[in-house]
Amino acid sequence: MDNNFDLQAYLTKGVEHIVSDSLRAVLKDPKETAFMLKFAAASRKASKKRADSAEKGEHIPPFLIASITSSCNLHCAGCYSRCSNATSDTPPDDQLTAEEWLRIFREAEELGISYILLAGGEPLMRRDVINSAASMKNIIFPIFTNGTFINEQYFDTFDKNRNLIPVLSIEGGQKATDARRGKGVYALLSANMDKFREKSLLFGASVTVTTENTEEISSEEFICSLAEKGCKLVIFVEYVPMSPDSEKLAPTDKERQLLRDRISVLRSSHADVVFLSFPGDEKSSGGCIAAGRGFFHINSHGGAEPCPFSPYSDINVRDTSLREAISSRLFTALRSGDILSDDHSGGCVLYKKRAEVETLLGKK
Repeated sequence: MDNNFDLQAYLTKGVEHIVSDSLRAVLKDPKETAFMLKFAAASRKASKKRADSAEKGEHIPPFLIASITSSCNLHCAGCYSRCSNATSDTPPDDQLTAEEWLRIFREAEELGISYILLAGGEPLMRRDVINSAASMKNIIFPIFTNGTFINEQYFDTFDKNRNLIPVLSIEGGQKATDARRGKGVYALLSANMDKFREKSLLFGASVTVTTENTEEISSEEFICSLAEKGCKLVIFVEYVPMSPDSEKLAPTDKERQLLRDRISVLRSSHADVVFLSFPGDEKSSGGCIAAGRGFFHINSHGGAEPCPFSPYSDINVRDTSLREAISSRLFTALRSGDILSDDHSGGCVLYKKRAEVETLLGKK
């Protein structure tokens, strides 16, 4: 680990950039601008809480990923959640309740966590948890959804609660999207995007990046098609293989460099769109920021995991606080060791080093 790298400063600067970019993206929308100005003030307070904790020797990440359900209605090709058996057609009985999630959200706000990414499964299948999130106005909740459950009731919810930002999963054009997600999904996504634009509602798009589609999904043509629909946020998520035969799809340094270069250009040509990349450039950020360095993951049963792509846990938030989960034995070992900062060729370092993670967990 680079001892000269200031992770707290890096993450704080990153959050400030997201807030300022988001403000610029919504300046023409009075409701969104009013909300973002209020959130900017709340974000500054949250950053101070994290800084105060850091001075006391406690690192609090600004991001949390919450998989609020293990159920999904689609069977997308190569879905990491289904491949790891974290998602099924029928949800298990031991999922966290809406009340338990609300407690977690409140603890997150107290700690200074500014963003909670809601995932699944399909998160919009848990309207009760979405309603809990809606009540937490000082936290922004990007909702990673396949878009098939969006209806008029949800449009109304998004209108009344601007801290909820639906992020629609799309793979490129119709051919690529339907090939992975199912026939007719692209048309439904396109129609919903049009409705978001008509209703002046903020929404984003999540795009899976592979060795096969980097050129297409980072092209001016594709981004223009999203911008014309009113999309204000594009999140590029690098594909993480869940089996050896799919490792060829994981972006290498070549694709990651191409994506970085394209994003730099796109930020100039589309000033009203926010572009994010996950996990992004781990080398410039001092290594992987999972396991509580920059974010961590809570699965639908309450297990605290390094990230969704590293489904290992030694503590459950049902039995403990969020603060204690961040300092779990596994997370502490990962943050203090060399695994997260190890150099690797593309893909996910925790996937590449999964045997070492299992050893830390005591599975080997």
